[in-house]
Amino acid sequence: MAGQLKEVRNRIKSVQSTQQITKAMKMVSAAKLRRAQDAIIQMRPYAQKLQEMLSNIVSNIDGGASLNLAEERTIEKVLFIVITSDRGLCGAYNANVVKLTKATIAEKYATQFAKGNVTIWNIGKKGWESLTKSNYKTDATHKDIYLNLNFQNVQAAAQAATKAFENKEFDAIEIVYSEFKNAATQEFKSEPFLPIPKMVKKANAKKTDFIFEPQKEALVAELMPKILNTQLFKAVLDANASEHGARMTAMDKASENANELLKSLKISYNRARQAAITTELTEIVSGAAALNG
Repeated sequence: MAGQLKEVRNRIKSVQSTQQITKAMKMVSAAKLRRAQDAIIQMRPYAQKLQEMLSNIVSNIDGGASLNLAEERTIEKVLFIVITSDRGLCGAYNANVVKLTKATIAEKYATQFAKGNVTIWNIGKKGWESLTKSNYKTDATHKDIYLNLNFQNVQAAAQAATKAFENKEFDAIEIVYSEFKNAATQEFKSEPFLPIPKMVKKANAKKTDFIFEPQKEALVAELMPKILNTQLFKAVLDANASEHGARMTAMDKASENANELLKSLKISYNRARQAAITTELTEIVSGAAALNG
């Protein structure tokens, strides 16, 4: 009985220690989430308007300008830029990004995958580890971006992808990431990066006529890469905020579960303690009765 009491006591101490860690991690994630949330909220309207403007320009140009980055080719080779986190303990966040990547490949690019023509560039270690274990063709060149998250490092990845598309190393590039909604909600997305998607023309919609200054070719050539850099940076900031939100929620849930477990263990401990006392009293009474008898 004494051994059972000691075991329950040790489990209670262990759960209390774990709960302290989960509470501390929740507080750290909440502080990081605040900064990450401010960054993406400020960035998102600008990036979305730029992307909308670029798609509009591409949709309304009738030749005359070199639109290499909007060129739609027969899709033979595909690149996925998959954005996950460097660390775990954030619920199913990383698993959901990897799951969406696999589903998108199976649904849209099964033929290319069968030929070994699907490449994955990972941003974040967790996605790289998972997809490499699943025997996908991965590239770890940009996986450590989160060690020093800034626009320059993300820009380098965007420029490398853009150059690879221009050199016809890939015919289509997609970004898989998690769009931040709030601390408890993320929306997992797979978006086309290149070729630049054209806007869906609505029925009876008027054609937008753009006046270019300077020349159309110079403006579009300068504008396109910058907007693509911004688009990837927005996706990385979204993923960063989503990670901290997911971790904060997961640690909050873990703390609640630890509370429930502690209640259960304390009840078990009190029962075992009561049983030990009852057994001891019974032994004393039995011994006294034997002496008197």
